[in-house]
Amino acid sequence: MLNSEKVGHFIMSRRKFLGYTQQQLARKLNVSFQAVSKWENGTAYPNVEILKDLAIVLGLSVDEILTGCEKEAEGLSYSKAGIDNAYTDAIKRGMSPYMETNDKRVLNGIGPFASLYDIHFPELKNPVLVLKSEEPGSKQKLAREYGYTESIGHDLINHLVNDVAVMGARPLAALDAIVCGNAEKDTIQMFVKGLADACRFNECSLVGGETSIQPSVVEAGIYVLTASIVGIVEKSEIIDGSAIEEGDAVLAVASNGLHTNGYSLVRLLMDKMPQIKLDKIGGLTFIEQIMKPHASYYKALKGLFGKGVLHAMAHITGGGIEGNIGGVTPEGLSAHIDLSKIRVLDLFKYIRNSGRIRDEEMLRTFNCGVGLALIVSQKDKELVLKHMNQFYACYEIGQIQAGKNRIVFEKHIDWL
Repeated sequence: MLNSEKVGHFIMSRRKFLGYTQQQLARKLNVSFQAVSKWENGTAYPNVEILKDLAIVLGLSVDEILTGCEKEAEGLSYSKAGIDNAYTDAIKRGMSPYMETNDKRVLNGIGPFASLYDIHFPELKNPVLVLKSEEPGSKQKLAREYGYTESIGHDLINHLVNDVAVMGARPLAALDAIVCGNAEKDTIQMFVKGLADACRFNECSLVGGETSIQPSVVEAGIYVLTASIVGIVEKSEIIDGSAIEEGDAVLAVASNGLHTNGYSLVRLLMDKMPQIKLDKIGGLTFIEQIMKPHASYYKALKGLFGKGVLHAMAHITGGGIEGNIGGVTPEGLSAHIDLSKIRVLDLFKYIRNSGRIRDEEMLRTFNCGVGLALIVSQKDKELVLKHMNQFYACYEIGQIQAGKNRIVFEKHIDWL
């Protein structure tokens, strides 16, 4: 005979062991949290239709749930360690639709030990692979808190694509890694969907990755996301700054917001001034503004590849304008940047004024409205400006001069 109190206590103990709240368990099973509460209070049983799914989520058998105890309770098992293989297998199956690709170079899918990618490029005489790994920083914490799980996948891929594109490369394939304390199927699938959709937008493929459940290392509900990308470029067409000459123009390509940098400072500001979360900036709340996906510039740039018009490019990420433009400027030359020409987004003005942040700190921490910098010759400047303005606002902010300092700021940003 069934003992409802014993069954309820057993379900509750198992749920807590796996780190789920009643609400989280309810979402996984597509039932109300009141139903879960009734099971655990012993006032109702899970119906027949839900028992199998409940058993999978809890890493148990139906018999174990109905008897209210685990078989061979003294023995050790992977599920007792907090990892449910049946459930993780179901998560992997759920990823498959998002990772489908028409890319004939992808030779296998989910399941094998590693991904196979055909790198035969007869159109390239000396192909060079361009490799990069990245993570979306503390923006991923805000993404979980405010419901931008899918969006963070776009942030990560777009950031990676920009990093290989500024070398003149086209993106080929990406791999992701998700480390978590307990695996929530819907959350992981939204991560993967965002990554895969962003790859399609950027004309590359998400070819595989890793989901690692580490209950004794990472707290339940915490996810750490990272990814790597591979791109390809003809060796003679690599863009690395070596072509920069005195007199070249420095062009700014507009960002759409913070992209993926400066979030630790923004979170500190939010902790000190929680009321700002719903403040409106340009018709959007502060949260909506800071959670805009990182802009991708590949589709805008690819039309300029192979034409010899781009002497250097800098993706404005950590280190801001100074660190990134200075990083591509050769020794003996100096990028003179007229700060008064930068078209600062209202979001950055709001952050600066709310936090009373010094200009130097703003320039080191944020892109301030410049997502990408292009260095081009004066004779090609108008061609590049006309092309880029079809996609993003693009305008001149400086010039390359002889000098010891790789970057020199002139005048001041207009924060009004």
